[in-house]
Amino acid sequence: MRSITKVCTAAVAVLALSVTATACGSGDSGSGGGGSDKTTITFWDNNGGVRTPIYQELIKRFEKANPTIHVEYVGIPIASVQQKYDTAIAGGETPDVGGVSASYLANLTGQQALEPADDWLAKSPANGKLLDSMLASVKQTAPDGKLYVVPATSNLDVIWYQKDKLSAAGVEAPKTWDEFFAAADKLTKAPDQYGWTIRGGAGSIFQLLAEAYAYSGVTEFFDSAGKSTVNDPKNVELVTKIAALFKKDTPEADVTNDFPKMVAQFTSGKVAMMHHNLGSYNDHVKAFGADKVDAYPLPVGQSGKRTVVANPVDGFSVFKNSKNKDAAWKFVDFLVSKESNSYWNQQAGQIPANKDAQADSWVSERPYLKSAVEVLADPATVVVSPPYYLPQYSSITKADTEPLFQKVLLGQMKPQEFLDTMAQKLTEAQAEWKQSHS
Repeated sequence: MRSITKVCTAAVAVLALSVTATACGSGDSGSGGGGSDKTTITFWDNNGGVRTPIYQELIKRFEKANPTIHVEYVGIPIASVQQKYDTAIAGGETPDVGGVSASYLANLTGQQALEPADDWLAKSPANGKLLDSMLASVKQTAPDGKLYVVPATSNLDVIWYQKDKLSAAGVEAPKTWDEFFAAADKLTKAPDQYGWTIRGGAGSIFQLLAEAYAYSGVTEFFDSAGKSTVNDPKNVELVTKIAALFKKDTPEADVTNDFPKMVAQFTSGKVAMMHHNLGSYNDHVKAFGADKVDAYPLPVGQSGKRTVVANPVDGFSVFKNSKNKDAAWKFVDFLVSKESNSYWNQQAGQIPANKDAQADSWVSERPYLKSAVEVLADPATVVVSPPYYLPQYSSITKADTEPLFQKVLLGQMKPQEFLDTMAQKLTEAQAEWKQSHS
């Protein structure tokens, strides 16, 4: 799932040091300061930082209910989590339990690092309590169709906006893309205020593809012949329109802005609207207050149907290398229980995986979240599933194409060439995957 809220530079530095200083391997009984009469398990949070206090509270509750188990928490910055897992797997020093996103699940299962959760779930109190759509999404990512991530949360791409700025300009939250482009222009009062911000740096491609497919209404990432639809003419049209906003309705710094810098522009009040997902809720509320900021789903395209690029499901995995699997599964059980799952998602501002938690009152009390749940539950909504199962998907949509999108913004590459390049790489990866699984 794309990331939940990230952290300030100082917090990232502290967390990075904590990863180095903390024992990375699967815990043994009596290790990690838990006492000789306790079983110690290590838990890696795959997005350490702002949500660290959430896990600290949940771990405190778990250890109180399970006094013979000590949980050693390690918060890892999201930007380096895939590398940390790869290094840990190579060295045989994986955690007992780790936060895992479906976006890099194919890489972990390809290294046979994770324990299947199917047998555990069949016996767990969580059986029948987790959303079928999230379970199915995770299973589709694994080459053998097994459950390697126990879902905890899901997300939706939205456009966050400052209510007072739209109100002052007489602009309503756009429902169509034509309304959106008109609003971005009307809200711009350069150089003091811009209507929009483009994420041109790290993490830019997922957001751009979410916008493109929402605009075009294309419902599949590959056609029946296995050819990528990324360079569909309507997708090219959207990228062209977004690039045309650069430096006109957006700050010039956008070309290299990653998530923290993009959020910093928005929370400084310089930008009126910003595309991210539900996970940045805490950043915006901290900056403006809950009554000053809101969000709307990505606009509906010319097709008239709402197409949503599925965010990767995020959850928990037990690693094969764990020496304390019973304790590890008990911890996972606790984390996806109604109470824990509701608490975590309420603090993070995201959609719970636990059905009972999703029915809690706090969900309906937040307009932006209520609308997100309604969009995903609407039978008319078409969910476009990215090929997270491709081992190369992450590298193609990050290292391979992020620099090319920057060239598009700078006028050094045409949107058509940019999307053609990405489409070719995805088509080749799909063909290779099909051949290896035929």
